[in-house]
Amino acid sequence: MTAEALAGPGADRADRAIGVRMLDGGIIEVLLPPNHEIEGPEARVAGDAVRSLAAGRRVPVLLVITGVVGVSVEARQVYTGSIAATAFALVGESPVDRVIAHYLLRSRSETIPAQFFGSAPEAVEWLRQYAREE
Repeated sequence: MTAEALAGPGADRADRAIGVRMLDGGIIEVLLPPNHEIEGPEARVAGDAVRSLAAGRRVPVLLVITGVVGVSVEARQVYTGSIAATAFALVGESPVDRVIAHYLLRSRSETIPAQFFGSAPEAVEWLRQYAREE
């Protein structure tokens, strides 16, 4: 199942889409668009898509932040506070991605495991331990 959350108004709307989809094994992937700052409105739409795919369950979330320019305070609150996750794996490639990941992780609940990875396969493998079979 695939859902796509669109960013705010503008001609480059499709370029700013936040992709949300269910991966095999019950992990939800949130793919943030590179070269854009993520704001609250698009984060809320993506959060709604995650909750819809999760269907009331807590699930592991893979958040791909490769190339993102920044994340607003409001968007950070959406990702760390309103998505019921069993664990968060953040994936990025550059030192800037790592800084953004630490910014996002700074406000998370200590009870939800979270880690930064340099590759999606490594992150998915780590998240599998937090997936629940139902």
